[in-house]
Amino acid sequence: MAQSNIYAGVAGYVGRADQVGKVGVFSRAAGSDMWTHPISEHESHVVHVHPTDPNVVFAGTGDGVYRSIDAGKTFQRANFPVSRQIWSFLVDSTNPKIVFAGGSPISMFRSEDTGESWKELPNPGMPDRAVMPFACRVMRMAQHPNKPGTIFAALEVNGVMSTDNFGESWTDRSAGLLGLAEKPHLKSKIVSNTYNEGMLDGHAIAINPADPDCVIFAARMGLFSTHDGGETWQDMEVGRFSPTTYGRDIKVGADGKTLYAALSVAAASKDGGVYRSTDKGASWSRFDKVQVHGTIMSVAPHAKDSNRMAIGARYDGEVYGTEDGGATWEALTLPAGVKDIYSLAIA
Repeated sequence: MAQSNIYAGVAGYVGRADQVGKVGVFSRAAGSDMWTHPISEHESHVVHVHPTDPNVVFAGTGDGVYRSIDAGKTFQRANFPVSRQIWSFLVDSTNPKIVFAGGSPISMFRSEDTGESWKELPNPGMPDRAVMPFACRVMRMAQHPNKPGTIFAALEVNGVMSTDNFGESWTDRSAGLLGLAEKPHLKSKIVSNTYNEGMLDGHAIAINPADPDCVIFAARMGLFSTHDGGETWQDMEVGRFSPTTYGRDIKVGADGKTLYAALSVAAASKDGGVYRSTDKGASWSRFDKVQVHGTIMSVAPHAKDSNRMAIGARYDGEVYGTEDGGATWEALTLPAGVKDIYSLAIA
């Protein structure tokens, strides 16, 4: 990945709390084969490169938002109003100065100066549906390509919510997911008090500009889609194409029409793959050519170059990159002692 700057967000994992490891943000500059560690004092659950200015990189940490303006060489804590875990970012497609951040417990923040300062938006008011050993979090956001005020958010573990007014208020979009959870093969209860847990266990969400009214939700039980703004949801039955169906990430490629999904066995597993769809999610095929040894947590397509992508698996600092559209892959392993990769970004 000689052409790309690569960033990794690393955090601990509740199942291995006794194992001390390195956390924070790791950065690898284009042309270098060395990782640096610009944030080491806070866990990081997400890294995000600004789509119109690759020198600006956001990191969501256990202490709010950190920002780099020098392509990840250094990070400073933004003027952020609270100490809050941040799990997701979204840059407004119509105004690149506006940035949204999603937190845990469920909360939304907005910046109007490219992430230098932030304010907390009104509480989304989502009900608590599953009692988990962690606070529910806003895992990913997706903006409608033709209606920028409309944003969908995937929640772990609480389904989906959406806004039509740039985050000033939110609507619960989970009723259809709860309906699907009544089907025996979509029931799953691991640590909560409800078999709805699996369908509420949201990890990522995406809107394909080639099919702008279709929202795709990646959850524990697979991939699910809505064509009516979240009123109803359909099972995309990704298990027809992949032996593993735990949906951890889904991203749209640089061409604005290709979808990439990270599918693994479970939250903690030793296998997984990246699958690609070129027909709006109707069919999928294996894209990566590597054997990971942990759940794939993040798929990071380059914003402008369809040939470049990085993927990260949960354990042992496993990162792989391609610069030729997936034909060949290079191991870009993080330094020894890393805990769990949660997020990758490249530019």
